[in-house]
Amino acid sequence: MARIQLVDASQCFEFDEILDVRSPAEYAEDHIPSAISVPVLDNEQRARVGTLYTQVSPFEAKKLGAALIARNIASHIERHFMDKPKDWRPLVYCWRGGQRSGAMAHILSQTGWATGQLQGGYKAYRQFVRTELQTLPASFGFRVICGPTGSGKSRFLQSLAECGAQVLDLETLANHRGSLLGGLPDSPQPSQKGFETQLWDALRKFDPQQLVFVEAESRRIGVLSLPDSLLHGMWQADCIHLRAGLEARATLLLEDYGHFLTQPELLLEKLDQLVSLHSRQTLEHWRQLAGNREWRQLVTELLKLHYDPAYNRSTHSHFVRFGEALELQLPRLDSADLGQAARRLIEAPAPIEPAPR
Repeated sequence: MARIQLVDASQCFEFDEILDVRSPAEYAEDHIPSAISVPVLDNEQRARVGTLYTQVSPFEAKKLGAALIARNIASHIERHFMDKPKDWRPLVYCWRGGQRSGAMAHILSQTGWATGQLQGGYKAYRQFVRTELQTLPASFGFRVICGPTGSGKSRFLQSLAECGAQVLDLETLANHRGSLLGGLPDSPQPSQKGFETQLWDALRKFDPQQLVFVEAESRRIGVLSLPDSLLHGMWQADCIHLRAGLEARATLLLEDYGHFLTQPELLLEKLDQLVSLHSRQTLEHWRQLAGNREWRQLVTELLKLHYDPAYNRSTHSHFVRFGEALELQLPRLDSADLGQAARRLIEAPAPIEPAPR
């Protein structure tokens, strides 16, 4: 029979498939990239076993757990693994690398598959990711895309990616546009752990010999926090400053935030959060504009009175090389102009060494 190979987190991707045998709730919070969910205990079963363990006895809990795990493993083999060839190499992990992954790994190895079991389980993997994020960002030379709200930074990143550049799209990873109004409707942000896993997975795939373009961000994107090491690299990096007219910026925001136009009550809730930053008279005026659906005037005033002052304060205080930024004037923010600007930028010679730390 094939033996079980104990591996550490750095070896996860040496296997044909990664099997997460934790509960669906644990998997949803965070999991190793590309891992599939094959729980040996579902959410309700895990709760039952845990309650029995604390309220009755560990022995009774283990008996119940053994019966449930055996049935679930049999089901997974019938549903997911019957077509796997003899040379298939799965890696199995659970929370601590203990009984749940041990049971699955034992059955798979006894079947004849060369099976890996992650030492320390997800807990060890999580520590590995946190350690990696302390040092990995320093491997890259960043170029930070700056510009006031509505200047097309996210769209410009997409154009750069389409031109073959390395792009770290933090707002896509965070599922948030990075401002007061940046939450996406009916689409929650990932957990902090899940966000950090996605960030690590993106960084590990980059070539350190090539520039990494990233949008200027504050310490938090919605409810999620950026690692200090990444922030330090961004704040010390060379900058590219996008400039666009107020009219073009307002048009872009009306396109990107169209969900507020159909659900103005959501916008009013967000405006109420500005009470500590603007007078009640100003907020009432903005509420009236929203109520009258005078969207362009509202967006223009928000840009001039709220977003632009906040952008100027934050950018000058954090990005130490912003005063030397390369400026790109964008009369329009359509795909043609953004694509042309992206091509000019990546074709221009530029140093690739990381900025001095």
